[in-house]
Amino acid sequence: MSIKIIKAGRNDLQEILNLQYLAYQSEAALFRSKDIPPLKQTLDDLMDEYEKGIVLKAVTEEEIIIGSVRAYEAAGTVYIGKLMVHPDYRRQGYGSKLLTEIEKCYTGKRYELFTLQEGVFERGVHNVVVSIIEGRQKKHSSRDSVAISTDVAALSFCSLHFVVLL
Repeated sequence: MSIKIIKAGRNDLQEILNLQYLAYQSEAALFRSKDIPPLKQTLDDLMDEYEKGIVLKAVTEEEIIIGSVRAYEAAGTVYIGKLMVHPDYRRQGYGSKLLTEIEKCYTGKRYELFTLQEGVFERGVHNVVVSIIEGRQKKHSSRDSVAISTDVAALSFCSLHFVVLL
């Protein structure tokens, strides 16, 4: 199956939000609560994120959106979030492709990736992120570093926070 990753348009946002609600059901089940930010986000909230940064979509040959990721830059740091893949398309490398493509939109920057501590990491994205970080460390000088910290105060559930300095 051929999947292409391209910038989303304003007319894609409702479909991306619907995908988000579907994709984050597994995380909601892990936390035994639907009271998590991705399930509470509105179309207006997503429009604000769209205006502030870049939203990418992964689409099939039939133009069905099966994945998405968002990012914005502030003060030299690129904040990446809402990395999602439709449950039927997981574990096929689409999450790592989305992450790689969003990074290409902001070359030579410092990146922060926000994901859930459980759920996403349980399904293997942790390995993808670690592989990307390890690959980046090999490509860059020893002054580069990676920091991992837990940020619980910002969210009503745990988040794992990767910082990649380039």
